[in-house]
Amino acid sequence: MSGQVGDLSPVQEKVLTQFRENIRDVLPALPNTDDTFLLRWLRARGFNLDKAEDMLRKHVVFRKQQDLDNILEWQPPQVLRLYTSSSLCGHDREGSPVWLHLIRGLDLKGLLLSVTKQQLLRDKFRNCELLLRECAQQSQKLGKKVERVTTVFDLEGLGLRHLWKPGVEFAQEFFSALEANYPEILKHIIVVRAPKLFPVAFNLIKPYMREETRQKVVILGDNWKQELHRFISPDQLPMEFGGTMTDPDGNPKCLTKINYGGEVPQSYHRRNQERLQYEHSVSVGRGSSQQVENEILFPGCVLRWQFASDGGDIGFGIFLKTKLGERQRAGEMTEVLASQRYNAHLVPEDGSLTCNEAGVYVLRFDNTFSLLHSKHVSYTVEVLLPDHTLMEKMERF
Repeated sequence: MSGQVGDLSPVQEKVLTQFRENIRDVLPALPNTDDTFLLRWLRARGFNLDKAEDMLRKHVVFRKQQDLDNILEWQPPQVLRLYTSSSLCGHDREGSPVWLHLIRGLDLKGLLLSVTKQQLLRDKFRNCELLLRECAQQSQKLGKKVERVTTVFDLEGLGLRHLWKPGVEFAQEFFSALEANYPEILKHIIVVRAPKLFPVAFNLIKPYMREETRQKVVILGDNWKQELHRFISPDQLPMEFGGTMTDPDGNPKCLTKINYGGEVPQSYHRRNQERLQYEHSVSVGRGSSQQVENEILFPGCVLRWQFASDGGDIGFGIFLKTKLGERQRAGEMTEVLASQRYNAHLVPEDGSLTCNEAGVYVLRFDNTFSLLHSKHVSYTVEVLLPDHTLMEKMERF
């Protein structure tokens, strides 16, 4: 049985019923609670009830951290709107959205020099939510459930510049987040104009994709324009890609619909702008970490930070102390913002966190992964206090 609605075995039906019962407490936090949505998580974990529940509960936390319920209202920075080489193209023969990626125009290094990694990831998550909205609209329009997306990767122009280490690490992190938070969203991953370098590039990303996702990769040959028609009707493809779509002025590239990206002008690079002034600095020895404590006296305060590193990337995470008056290891504290490595030596990082409870919050700069190189971190941390009058008014509603 496929594990889809209408094609469930008796055992799968029973698991679905129990799954819904187990996660009843988090259902209000989900964008959808129908069987089609819940089955995506079960299929992603082979109908293992415990693993599917753990996966979905982690997603609920992720949704809150990324504010996914409101992300479509967020406007990405101008450089992302102009130079991200991917677009919603049309719909495949079954009505699923088609998302087109153009590698030639992808200047990932330029983008990562112009925005923070978190902004770029947020833009990708916004695209995912945009595609899910498109699926919902197609479902309503066609009178059938549309829940997956066909992606087309045009790899013409793939070169060594695309294997830039921070860029590859970004792609790995995105695919990992995609698998964890948007399971079973991909129908086909169609690859066209793949150069000899493609196997090397794919090998770098493959470990971050589930085997089921890898099986969805379809590589088309020299006759790719005609082969694409098996999946996508010509009237849903630009003439540039073997279809019949053109711009109103007859342009076969459909520039009004497709963003082809391009090299990011250096004027967007944040390193070319005035360097931020930081209030503090600290040296983080090789194989070690440094902690910065901030006391939050009452809930609702906002912790805001900016930092840059010299000597390489640096790990960063935020924890809440469980014992006051003594230093605690990361594993002994409550993790509030998951620790991860940031390319802050290339692009300064900034962020903020709403503190939902009082206590001592620890900003931890982590260099334990580097046994050879020390790092120097410059940083500013602020505690932004809420307006108590407004808080009291809001609590009345």
